[in-house]
Amino acid sequence: MQFSVVTYGTEGDTRPLVGLCCGLLDRGHGVQLFADRSTLSTAQAQGIPTFPLAGDMKATVGPGGALAKLMQDGSDVTRMSKAVAQIANDNTTSWMRDVAEQAHSADALLFSGITSYVGLSVAEHLHIPAIGLGLWPLSPTTAFPSPLLPPWKMPGWLNRLSHQAINALLWQLFRKGINAARHQLGQAPRKQMWRDYPILFGISRYLVPQPADWPDIWEICGAWSVESGSWVPPAPLAEFLSAGEPPVYVGFGSMGGFDKDRLLATVVKAINGRRALFFLGWSGIDPASLPDNFFVIGSTPHNWLFPRVSMVIHHGGAGTTHTASRAGVPSIVIPFTGDQFFWAKRLSLAGVAPDYVPHGKINLHDLSRMITFAERSDTVQRARALGQAMATENGVLYAAERIEKLLTDSK
Repeated sequence: MQFSVVTYGTEGDTRPLVGLCCGLLDRGHGVQLFADRSTLSTAQAQGIPTFPLAGDMKATVGPGGALAKLMQDGSDVTRMSKAVAQIANDNTTSWMRDVAEQAHSADALLFSGITSYVGLSVAEHLHIPAIGLGLWPLSPTTAFPSPLLPPWKMPGWLNRLSHQAINALLWQLFRKGINAARHQLGQAPRKQMWRDYPILFGISRYLVPQPADWPDIWEICGAWSVESGSWVPPAPLAEFLSAGEPPVYVGFGSMGGFDKDRLLATVVKAINGRRALFFLGWSGIDPASLPDNFFVIGSTPHNWLFPRVSMVIHHGGAGTTHTASRAGVPSIVIPFTGDQFFWAKRLSLAGVAPDYVPHGKINLHDLSRMITFAERSDTVQRARALGQAMATENGVLYAAERIEKLLTDSK
C-alpha cells in the first residue's frame, strides 16, 4: 500500500512520524512525508521520500515570529490557538494543493497536528481513507483535561467539556481558512468539524493509560521513534562520555525566541560544575558562552544518547518526554507552551520528575531543588522501572498493524 503522511510543526512534531514511516516501509509499504523543510533531514537520512510544505517553522518560533510571544511567556490557550491558527491559515491553500497533487496515488492519507483539517479534506477530495496520528491525547475524555490547558484536577464531566471547548475553539479559528482552500479544490464548505474518524496516538500507555470512555477508533499505541541502529558517535562525544560520570543532558529542542541569556545563566549555575551535555537546538544560544564543564552537541539520536546520561533537563515535548522515560532516566521539565505542561505533569505523577516550573519563572533555587530530586535514589529507581516497562511496548509495530487493519476493514 501507498501512504501519504502529512504534518507541520517543529522537529518534535515530525520526528515521531518518521519513526512510523520507517515502520511502514519495513512492512513493504510505500511512504511519502510532507512537513516543514527544516524538519525533514531525519526522514531523508532514513531514505523516506519527502515533500517540503510552505512556511518556515524555525522563523515562526524565533524572535519576531508568530509564536515568539508564546516562547517568552507561554500565554493562555486562546492566544496560543490564534497564533497556531495563523500559521495554518496562511498556508492551508498551498498545503492542500500540494498534498492533493502529490498524494493522488496514495491508498490512505495519514495526518497530524495543525494539518489535520487539510488531511481530512484532501482524503475526501481523493476518495481515500483518512487516519489521524496524535502525539498528545486530544480526543474528549473524562480521564483528564485537554492537554492544551493547565493540568488542573477537575471532575470527569468538566474534563470532557474542556476537550470539547478547546476543539470547538480550534475549529472556529481554522474553519475560514480550510473552507477557502476547499473551495480551490472544488469542495463544498465544511459547516461542522470532523469527529468520528480513527486516530492512533504515538503515546505510551505507561504515561497515559487508554481512556476507558474512548471508542475503539481512538487508540494509544505506544511511542513512535526513529531507531538509532548502527549510529556511531563522533570521537569527541565518545571520549567525553567515557571520561567520567554520566553527564546531565540539557536541551530545549525547537524552542526559540525566549530570554536565552537568563535561562542559560540559571542552568549553568544550577548545574554547579557537573559534567553536562548541551544541545543548542533552535535556541540561538552561543556555545562560546558555556563553561568548560559543558560539552556542546549537535543533532544526536536521543534513544542512543539518553541511556548514557544521568538526567534530562528539557522543555517537555512529547518526543523528548517519551525518549527520556524509555531510557530509564529522570527528567526535569521546564515547559514553554502548549502540551508541554501536560507532559511535565505526567512525569511528575509518575515520580520520575519534580513538579515543573515554567521557563519564564525558573530560578536558581527552583532548578537546584529539581536537580536534587532527580538525583535521589528513589527517583532513579522509579525512572529505571518506568523505562523497563516502556521497553515492552512497540508503538511503531502496533500502529502499523492497526493502519493495515483499518484499511482492510474499510474495503
